[in-house]
Amino acid sequence: MILSSVIIVLGEVLEVAILTSLFLALSFRFKISRYWVIYALAIGSTSAVIYAISFDIVSQWLDGFGQEVVNAGILIGIYICLLLFNTLIHITNHSRQMTKYLPWVMTAAVSLALTRDVSEIFLYLSGFFSSESLLMPVFTGSILGAGIGLSFGILVYYIFIHMTPRTSLHVGYSLLLFVAAGMILQAARLLIQIDWLPAQQTLWDVSGWLDESSVTGRLLFTLVGYEATPTLIEIQCYITAVLGILLTTSISQYYFSKKASGS
Repeated sequence: MILSSVIIVLGEVLEVAILTSLFLALSFRFKISRYWVIYALAIGSTSAVIYAISFDIVSQWLDGFGQEVVNAGILIGIYICLLLFNTLIHITNHSRQMTKYLPWVMTAAVSLALTRDVSEIFLYLSGFFSSESLLMPVFTGSILGAGIGLSFGILVYYIFIHMTPRTSLHVGYSLLLFVAAGMILQAARLLIQIDWLPAQQTLWDVSGWLDESSVTGRLLFTLVGYEATPTLIEIQCYITAVLGILLTTSISQYYFSKKASGS
């Protein structure tokens, strides 16, 4: 029970920890005030509590699929924030005034991630409140999982701020690109569960080599959207998410570079 709790809570905490760490490190590089994280934590924690106490109501929406649809919507919202962030990073060289929008985008992304992940942790823990024999192992495992996740986030932050500016920007952009694609992959899986997207046969199964429920599997799932048993539509959604950010970034860079050269 302890190990299960470690893995479940670790998976939820990792998403927020990695996003926050990357944003803080990039804020350091762009010399942006990091006060935005205070607002993100306040907004995200408040909305997570509201969402958690409203689970019963939300779950009744849309013929009983409300929770899955809301979670998928949150994941898509985070993807949009990451798309905007990656685009803004690449056009700041041509238009420095665009930097002022970065804190708003980071606040929105972290707030949405907190809303979903903290509420999921609360929902998981609440299922054991009535079981005294399981409550302590679950809480112990949850604390360990949260501690590992936060420690990993701190490690990511210090690795990035000790990289050269050019390297940290390239690696940070690439990592955020895959994290964003992973968000769309998670949203697709939720929509497949409720038959809003068609269920298909798996293309391959590598769970025997690396199970998603393992610590390494959860880490790779958060970092790059690792899926041990993907279907064709999940692969299509993942590739579309990656191409969406690459194309948007390229078009924005081209537009602002032409605008700068024209002026």
